[in-house]
Amino acid sequence: MRKIRIGVMGCANIAVRSVIPAIVSIPGLELAAVASRDMDKAHRTGDIFGCDAVEGYKNLLDRKDIDAVYMPLPTGLHDEWVMKCLEAGKHVLAEKALACDFAGAARMVDKAASSNLLLMEDFMFQYHSQHEFVRTMLDSGEIGEIRLFRSCFGFPPFPGDNFRYDKALGGGALLDAGGYPVKASRMFLGKGLQVKAANLCYDKEKGVDIYGSAYLSSPSGVVSEIAFGFDNYYQCNYEFWGSKGKIIVERAFTPPPGFKPRIVLEKQDLREEFQAKPDNHFANILAEFHRAIVEKDFETHLDDVLDQARIQDEIRKKND
Repeated sequence: MRKIRIGVMGCANIAVRSVIPAIVSIPGLELAAVASRDMDKAHRTGDIFGCDAVEGYKNLLDRKDIDAVYMPLPTGLHDEWVMKCLEAGKHVLAEKALACDFAGAARMVDKAASSNLLLMEDFMFQYHSQHEFVRTMLDSGEIGEIRLFRSCFGFPPFPGDNFRYDKALGGGALLDAGGYPVKASRMFLGKGLQVKAANLCYDKEKGVDIYGSAYLSSPSGVVSEIAFGFDNYYQCNYEFWGSKGKIIVERAFTPPPGFKPRIVLEKQDLREEFQAKPDNHFANILAEFHRAIVEKDFETHLDDVLDQARIQDEIRKKND
C-alpha cells in the first residue's frame, strides 16, 4: 500500500482531539509533522503523536518529505494557505468551510486541477455509515415518495472572542454550522439544488451572521428546509417526510467514535427506533482522502467543493 505522508498545518482542537488520532490509525497514511506559529504548541502536539514539530506554516511546506496537508485553520486563512500548499505540490484536506465565497473556491479548485492535486473539504459526517442505513430505508420505499427534507444544526453562543465571530477569519453561522445541512441536502437530493429563499440574521457589532435558514429545491421538486446558528438551542438532525412515513436522524453531524446513533421511523400507528452501528467518520474521510490521492480521483471532490460554495453564495444573495 502506498504511504501518503501528511503534515498538519495548525494545532486546533479538532486536529488534536479527533483528526490527528484518525490520521495515525489509517495504514496508508503517515503523520510526518505538525506545524504551529507557536513552537511550544507544535512541540507539545508532536510529542503526543510522535512526529516532528515545525515552527511556521511555510517551513512545513518547504519540506520535501510531505505529500499532503491537513489544514484546520479558520476559513479566512484558507485563501492564502491552501493556494501555497497547492503551489508547493501538496494535496490538501481543509476544514470546512473551504472558502469564504464561490470566487475563492473557484480559484483554489482551478489551481488544484491545473496542478493535478486533490483538494477536499472536511465534511467528515457524510462518511458515517448511519447515512447508508438511511439510504437503504429510502431505497426500499419504507416511507414512500419523499416530499420534504429538513435539517437543523445549531448550538448556544461561543465565547465572544471565538474566531467564528471574526469576519476577517471567515466567521459566521452560514459558513460554519450552515454548511452541514447544505451538505446533507446535497448528499440526499443530488445535484442542481437551487436556493428559493433565505434569511440570515446578523450581529451588527461583530458583522457576522449568527443564525439563519434557507429553502432549497431539487430538480425533481423535492424541497429542503434548513436552519442553522450560533445562538440556538442545540440541534443536530435531519429528517425525511414521505408519502407513507418519516425518518428522523437525531445525531446527524457529530456522532463520536463508539457512539451508536439512533434512527427513528414513524408510520401510521407505528414508531420504530433503530440503533446504527458505531463508526468513526474522521477515519473514514481520511481513508477516502488516501484512496482519492492514490487513484488520482480528484474531479468528483473538486466539483463537490464548487457546488457547496455555490449554494452558500446563493443563500447570501437571496438574503440581500
